[in-house]
Amino acid sequence: MKILQVASLCLAVIAPAIGTFTGLSASSARAANAGEPIEIKGEIIDTWCYLSGVMGGPDAVVGTAHHTCALWCAAGGIPVGVRAEDGTVYMVLKVKGEDALAKTDTLMEIQSDVILAKGVHYVRDGVNYLVVENVVANDGITNKNHEDFGPVPGFAIPEKQ
Repeated sequence: MKILQVASLCLAVIAPAIGTFTGLSASSARAANAGEPIEIKGEIIDTWCYLSGVMGGPDAVVGTAHHTCALWCAAGGIPVGVRAEDGTVYMVLKVKGEDALAKTDTLMEIQSDVILAKGVHYVRDGVNYLVVENVVANDGITNKNHEDFGPVPGFAIPEKQ
């Protein structure tokens, strides 16, 4: 019993000192993890192709020109994102009511669509995350750039050696 009392006393004395040394306190750590309510309008995107540039620039990996690839990537486990109207990309962590670890059709059904969503926005290490609580509106695929790029953008087809 004495050992537990001494350990508790040491922890009570040391923990605030560690927080002061690192510049963090328990309350600031909790605040850093607290999300902010947000309403966001943007296109559901394939984050791998969008951020890596493997299939071309940002205008080539959205809408109808990239829809099939976006479906394959999402089905394969690539994180889905929302590219807001201002160009900010949010990684979608979860859609409310779904098991984040179970494969569901919701994100597949809205891939490449422009949506208006309410949710909770988190920022960690400069990355924007979004937990979607409600899809308020779905405008469908509004970025119809298939005519510009074809089913596969020409610059994404490897040249034969």
